[in-house]
Amino acid sequence: MAKITFTQHNGTEIETNGIPGMTVMETAIKNQVPGIDADCGGACACATCHVYVEAEWMDKVGARNPMEEDMLDFAFDVRPESRLSCQIKVSDALDGLRVRVPEKQF
Repeated sequence: MAKITFTQHNGTEIETNGIPGMTVMETAIKNQVPGIDADCGGACACATCHVYVEAEWMDKVGARNPMEEDMLDFAFDVRPESRLSCQIKVSDALDGLRVRVPEKQF
């Protein structure tokens, strides 16, 4: 299991346990994290699972792929630390991962 913390725009933190092999988005949905809608079900066909990855985790989650880059064009307030949580696979290396949910997703 990998502990993943989702920080809401108001500072509320939701701690979850991600199962290796799942995605960060699936972890959020399983734990009913507000602001993560995942309208496309994780197919990288929307931007409703947009998160900001904390700086110290950027190298561990890896770079965006081209399809993810295209989908982020539909998200609000895209930043260098923006990722689609459906594209981040949970692994033991991500134990302690912290992401922020953008305010516009509420």
